[in-house]
Amino acid sequence: MRIANWSDLVIQGLYHVLGQVAGTEVSVEVRLHNLEIQWEQIANRIEAGAESGVESSSQQRLSTLEQKTEAIAQKLAKIEGAISVLSQRSSTGSRQKSYNYHPPQHELQAYQGKNLAKRLGVDLATLEREQSSQTPKDFERWCRSKDPGSVGWQRRDDGLYHPIK
Repeated sequence: MRIANWSDLVIQGLYHVLGQVAGTEVSVEVRLHNLEIQWEQIANRIEAGAESGVESSSQQRLSTLEQKTEAIAQKLAKIEGAISVLSQRSSTGSRQKSYNYHPPQHELQAYQGKNLAKRLGVDLATLEREQSSQTPKDFERWCRSKDPGSVGWQRRDDGLYHPIK
């Protein structure tokens, strides 16, 4: 005999002794079965809600990601267009007046060797070696190649390096 049947017999015996008790009219097996059905329904609702919540959240994230990707693509297209326009202007030589602005040039003064070396991005020993081992014209060219403003320099009798105009 199954346990549920024994339980039913015990419950029937209790009914006989105690009388009817609220909630015990149905057998334990039926009550457990009803609880299982209710539990499954609740679990299904929770699972369905979670899935729809996950799907909804995923859909929102995907939509946001698509919008951001589209915005980036539009900005990239603008940048590519600007690069194209700039490259066409530089290759054809036609530039607008705003691109031809040159700030006023400051008159360069004579430099001591260490200061000119800093300007040229070399150390003093390299500057002195280049100056002593080259002709004045070659030293001027070498300085122009190193100088940020492509200025040539020459050393004069005062020991200073003077810009060549």
